[in-house]
Amino acid sequence: MKSLRRDFSSNPQAANVSSKVFVRSTKSGKVQKIVRELYLRQDIPCSSKLCSICPATAPADANGNIAPFVLSDRPAGTASFPRGHYLVPDTNALLNGMDLFEQTGAFYDVIILQTVLEELKNQSLPLYNRLVALIKTDEKRFYLFFNEFRLETHVRRNPEESINDRNDRAVRTVARWYDEHLRAATRHTKREKMVPSIVVITDDKENIRKAKEENVTALSLQNYVAGLEDSDRLLDMINESREAKETKGARGELFYPEYYSMSKMMTGVRAGTLHQGIFNVSPYNYLEGSVNVPAFGKPLLILGRDNSNRAIAGDVVVIEVLPKDQWKSPSTKIVDEEAVTKNDNPDAEDNEEVVTERERKALQEEVKKAHGKNSEGRPQPTAKVVGIIKRNWRQYVGHVDSGSTGTQVNSGRRQQNVFVLPMDKRVPKIRVRTRQGAELVGQRILVTIDAWDRDSRYPTGHFVRSLGELETKGAETEALLLEYDVQYKPFPKAVLDCLPSEGHGWKVPASKDDIGWKGRRDLRDLLICSIDPPGCQDIDDALHARPLPNGNFEVGVHIADVSHFVKPNNPMDLEASVRGTTVYLVDKRIDMLPMLLGTDLCSLKPHVERYAFSVIWEVTPNAEIVSADFTKSVIFSREAFSYEQAQKRIDDPSQKDELTQSMRTLLHLSKVLRQKRMDAGALNLASPEVRIETDNDEVGDPLTDVKTKAMLATNSLVEEFMLLANITVASKIYSAFPQTAMLRRHATPPPQNFEELTNQLAKKRNLELDVSSSKALADSLDHCVDEANPFFNTLVRILATRCMTSAEYFCAGAHAESEFRHYGLASPIYTHFTSPIRRYADLLVHRQLASAIGYEGEDGRAVIEGVSTRNKLEDICRNINYRHRNAQFAGRASIEYYVGQALKARSEKMSVGGVDSGIEEQGYVMRVFENGVVVFVPRFGIEGVVRLEDFLLPGESVGGSVEERKTLAVRRETDFDSEEYTLRVWEKGQADPNRSVTVELFQKVQVNVSSVKEEGGRGAGKRKVRILIMGSEK
Repeated sequence: MKSLRRDFSSNPQAANVSSKVFVRSTKSGKVQKIVRELYLRQDIPCSSKLCSICPATAPADANGNIAPFVLSDRPAGTASFPRGHYLVPDTNALLNGMDLFEQTGAFYDVIILQTVLEELKNQSLPLYNRLVALIKTDEKRFYLFFNEFRLETHVRRNPEESINDRNDRAVRTVARWYDEHLRAATRHTKREKMVPSIVVITDDKENIRKAKEENVTALSLQNYVAGLEDSDRLLDMINESREAKETKGARGELFYPEYYSMSKMMTGVRAGTLHQGIFNVSPYNYLEGSVNVPAFGKPLLILGRDNSNRAIAGDVVVIEVLPKDQWKSPSTKIVDEEAVTKNDNPDAEDNEEVVTERERKALQEEVKKAHGKNSEGRPQPTAKVVGIIKRNWRQYVGHVDSGSTGTQVNSGRRQQNVFVLPMDKRVPKIRVRTRQGAELVGQRILVTIDAWDRDSRYPTGHFVRSLGELETKGAETEALLLEYDVQYKPFPKAVLDCLPSEGHGWKVPASKDDIGWKGRRDLRDLLICSIDPPGCQDIDDALHARPLPNGNFEVGVHIADVSHFVKPNNPMDLEASVRGTTVYLVDKRIDMLPMLLGTDLCSLKPHVERYAFSVIWEVTPNAEIVSADFTKSVIFSREAFSYEQAQKRIDDPSQKDELTQSMRTLLHLSKVLRQKRMDAGALNLASPEVRIETDNDEVGDPLTDVKTKAMLATNSLVEEFMLLANITVASKIYSAFPQTAMLRRHATPPPQNFEELTNQLAKKRNLELDVSSSKALADSLDHCVDEANPFFNTLVRILATRCMTSAEYFCAGAHAESEFRHYGLASPIYTHFTSPIRRYADLLVHRQLASAIGYEGEDGRAVIEGVSTRNKLEDICRNINYRHRNAQFAGRASIEYYVGQALKARSEKMSVGGVDSGIEEQGYVMRVFENGVVVFVPRFGIEGVVRLEDFLLPGESVGGSVEERKTLAVRRETDFDSEEYTLRVWEKGQADPNRSVTVELFQKVQVNVSSVKEEGGRGAGKRKVRILIMGSEK
């Protein structure tokens, strides 16, 4: 049989063709050999601005343009390389020091080899994505050199040579070629003495040895950084875990259990004997975790450090159910990591126990309660973590535990181990080696986890950077953004280049013959207005209503036509898809789109013409939908109202103009629509929301800036028509794209989610919570009232909301149609269409709707978005679900921070003799533990843990620092009734009931709220809101 292998014996260009061999297994289990030919070239440029050879041979694009060269002709120099240098890192250097390469003060002019990039992708996708982002930025001058396709730098693997050795040789070959190439390019020119050194950065000792033999300059990452300015700070950023693993000798006998092999885990998961899920940690007890798995209706408990087996909140884990005699009840105690482990030594790891005696005692107390009488006391199935499928490690914001620096703080610049306490209480303290122990105390810093080995009680990591001093506004705001992974960096130039060249001067074309009017309906004659929160600049939506001759009404919702300005797959679209949503903090807004679009060109501001996407219905006076129409349009908004302004105008009987009458029509129809939704089973849920007015310059009480959000009828007016538009559009795009329509669902929560709340309401208030359907739940929530306590109903709705599953975006083809339902809205189908300025999902829905109605666009071709890209859309859904949740968390954290700052400002203004007496408010008990309670304070929209020392017993004063009050806890005794959800607290030796305080679930309590500075633990040096219980009300 004739071989298919090409014969190159007579081909003079044979040396220019190589082959790459892959071996892979097929789905049937067979092994397949794949051979790919590589055509080696000599026109791939070095991209150095010093070079005079490559510009003449570099390939040009279709317009004849050559890509700009990246590497500087005057790269930075050091003491070792005074003429400047280019860096050529290998894969190990990037794995160990990616944080360094991202620094703005060093690591410029870096040559990234194609070989290294591919190897990095195989080893760490997150690091690969970060490196690709660096290559794309102009500032850092990272150049991707396709060495595998350049004739002089392509390296064939030798017989018996490992892939790793071959790749190391490829790095050295490129370094040698660059040096020879640049010398040849500058020979006999003024630039001859400007040729920079080519420095290979590698942490492979054998690679360094071979480089020395081949006369190639190579340094370890640590040695290179040691020669830079600010080396102490930079050296702290190196991941030393890999090197430590190689040099680490034998450890003590106590280890975490070894993880199962991947094949054993997958076999067990398929067989149903092991289970996969996401590891969660209780916010009240760091030793209690849980994992939701599909096989069971309730989460499985993971109790203790040994059973959690190095899992961190968010990790995808595999768990094994423990024998029934090891099942336990959930914790009834608040357990903080700092309280149990505050005296741990960060250097003591050689023979340390994984589970300390103190932790064992804390767990034994939980075992004693494993046989309670009600559902909350009964033993529940417990499990242990046997392996990690995917780590969810990220960069963590925290601060150095000053207690862990010990006497070494002023011991010079030598390395020391310290503990970093993350802001996120669910994450264990991280052991970090640093040369900056003294400087980092009192700083808010960013660290990352490198490893968590079986013989180390804590994860180990390294320092990334300092954000500033604790409690400073800049540091705390950036910490918040980083903690919730908000993309807050300024928009890059490539994104800004996508904006209209006219800038703020852009206008809707005056002539209808202009291409910009193509496919648009002229709706400028309609009396359109917008109604938004006060101060709103990014106005997404506007409305109109007018009577029709047949007695019905025409109602329109007009949404900013963002898709006109953001074209698919351009840099601005890609950036928006990553950001996913605009994030609203108290004092700033992190935009999804550049401000020019969000607050001007797309914003439906009054008295200017704007492009819109309109949904227009004919509705009866009873709000029955007769027909719906969709069109791209041009509108002219007559007014931009705040909710309050619109309400006043509607309520003013002297206002009888057409615009006011249209708003009254909208209000009437919205009330009918709302009632129909409620009749169908829509839920009226609640969340603890307050708003902060930061522009208040009053010299009085700063707390006047903190206000509970008021709900006016006009809020509901806008909400109802936005819901109607979203539902109408959802049906339209689903009919057009049954596999790829971007929809939003809210899954029916399992009844088990409500079990605890149902039991609590039955026991404490004799109320029934029917969760058989959304309608039944809505009706029973309406009946959860306490005439003596109007807020009780809101409290129950807040707790019911927390029993729900989260709403999520999804691709229509990913679920059966029966699973599309939005439980909270009682709608069979739903999407987001009405806020494309601030939500990427809405922008995609606009594109799908445009395609569904046959809108051809200015270029005459319909934008077929999502018709055949389900995989891509599913990736987008995952990201925007993640971004949406984090944006909500960041917004709440921002409010909590500003409430604390307002309390601090109040204490500074109104303290007497330097003592802050706090402010008295009403609170409500949301949860009861054996050693404390959780109290919600509606006035500030915050909830906090009230520990034993924070109960003011009869005759006790408010004063005392946090540390002083902590000493009271050991002098107090409690009587906790898990069945009645009550807690009585008294002083030891004072059995008199009149000298005690008793609280129970749902009870209204008098609290004292103040801002205090914590002295130790995770909040050290930072202010927090302290809640003291002063007494209870029946």
